[in-house]
Amino acid sequence: MFTPNQIDVRRFFCGAYRKMNDSSPMEAIEALAAAWIREHPEYHATLADEPAAIAAIGTAAPEGQENPFLHLSMHLSISEQCSIDQPPGVRAAIEALTAKLDSLHNAHHVAMDELGRMIWESQQKGIPPDATHYVAQLSRKASA
Repeated sequence: MFTPNQIDVRRFFCGAYRKMNDSSPMEAIEALAAAWIREHPEYHATLADEPAAIAAIGTAAPEGQENPFLHLSMHLSISEQCSIDQPPGVRAAIEALTAKLDSLHNAHHVAMDELGRMIWESQQKGIPPDATHYVAQLSRKASA
């Protein structure tokens, strides 16, 4: 199993950004990353400076800003969840949220909140992530 560290993740996204701008050939996962990068122009300056991005590991994001690498990683995670429908039902829940919000991007942001909550609760309680509850929360938000 591939387990990237923070440097690997930052290099990956900075590389995808560079290839996107250069119109260079990309692997499928890089093309998916580039699609999400296009949706977040506020991250482009960070992604354009790979050495600075790597040097910033361990520093807090400025007040009111989120970690672009975590944010983009979550977009990729949710995209992968949907592509294989794992956990079961996540694809339908995201599709329903997308229809309700008229935006896949906004649906992902709702899912990120729930995904983050699930991971946080799992870590705090020392239990496995509750994927069933995660999908149920997404479905509930789609139908509310």
